[in-house]
Amino acid sequence: MALKSLSGKIALVTGAGQNIGRGIALSLSASGATIVVNGRDNKGLVSETVAEIKKNGGNAVGYMADISDPISVKTLIDKIKSDLGGLDILICNAGLRRQTKFLDMSFSEWREILSVALDGAFLLTKAAVPLLMDRGGGSIVALSGISHHIGTVNRCHVSASKAGLEGLMRSLAIELAPYGITCNCVAPGMINTVRGKASGERPTNSGGNTIPMQRMGSVEEVASLVNLIVGPNGGFTTGQTLHINGGAFLT
Repeated sequence: MALKSLSGKIALVTGAGQNIGRGIALSLSASGATIVVNGRDNKGLVSETVAEIKKNGGNAVGYMADISDPISVKTLIDKIKSDLGGLDILICNAGLRRQTKFLDMSFSEWREILSVALDGAFLLTKAAVPLLMDRGGGSIVALSGISHHIGTVNRCHVSASKAGLEGLMRSLAIELAPYGITCNCVAPGMINTVRGKASGERPTNSGGNTIPMQRMGSVEEVASLVNLIVGPNGGFTTGQTLHINGGAFLT
């Protein structure tokens, strides 16, 4: 049997109970990685992802944790180290979908979004990097998006958090390169998720932008891109934002 490209690797995927996060977890597992499936609230969804991975012949564990909380993050990473022995791949996928007009937005609504997407990525990366260093390097991928590139209404908090993720990964790519750690963003456009609810921002604005490919992307396409850049052929790709949006910027 041929050796799978991620055999022996351990990957943590946040927000992996459904949609893009679940797709990434399944894809990395199919390539041989052991998956830590993380969720915050819905233990049932996390258990479903773990069960699906195991049904397909993979290895997975489900750990609940609020990634916006420093103590919860430390507990999560400590558990991964004690139970699994280390970490090679970190996928910062967790985020919240909210739509609120800027003029109606409270500071707590603003902070709710940034605390999960941006603070969570900072806390996770800060805690996980020593484990990646112990393994001689690794890969970090944050899922950003399209809204902050084209502008969307009622989502300024989401746009700010995703723009922050791209800045964070770009800077960390420089700081962590000497340790063999790559840091990138994958920026999905409109994705038809596995649960039938669209993920991402519809790529239209006042200028009438549309998707040249005339369709939404699939969860599997996003997961395949993530799989590529964390795999053995992605080691020279770092500090990048890889867009997967059907050409939404081109019109």
